Amino acid sequence: MKIEKLLFLSLLLATSAGAAYKCVDEKGLTHVGDTPPANCATVMMQELSRGGAVLRNIEPTPTAEQLKVRMDEAAGRKEAMKAAADQKRKDEALLNTFSGEREFDVVRDRNIEPLKGRIVSAQERIKAVEKRQKELEDEMEFYKAGKRTKAAGSKEREAPFILTSELSRITAEKAT
Repeated sequence: MKIEKLLFLSLLLATSAGAAYKCVDEKGLTHVGDTPPANCATVMMQELSRGGAVLRNIEPTPTAEQLKVRMDEAAGRKEAMKAAADQKRKDEALLNTFSGEREFDVVRDRNIEPLKGRIVSAQERIKAVEKRQKELEDEMEFYKAGKRTKAAGSKEREAPFILTSELSRITAEKAT
């Protein structure tokens, strides 16, 4: 009861601004003043009118950790909103591009045809490269099988440089 009388009296004596600040600190003590009381920095505070009505609630001053958490949460929300807006834009563009599923299938099939042609062309080229590689390997066998020792007095046969370079080029092309 004394606290209520004190509050009422302090409200009557409030300055011409007409606002008073009230809070209850960690120890349970009520503080009232024309300016925010120093003991109220870490607790919820209320701004009161001349008549005692609550004008607004004032949040306590956040700590550095709380500020960092709030900023991280705000950045996360902003990023999520940006991603959602980007996805919405893409969805609308897709819906505006095609009138129905059938049109989407037609465009897909039209885009697949050149790729199928490239695959067939690549398979044919691989067969030609494998055929040429087999021919070169057979020709290399001629030089490998024909080698004789120098002791026998005959000249050693080595594969020509052009043949070995062609074989390595063909092998690299096949790998590619």
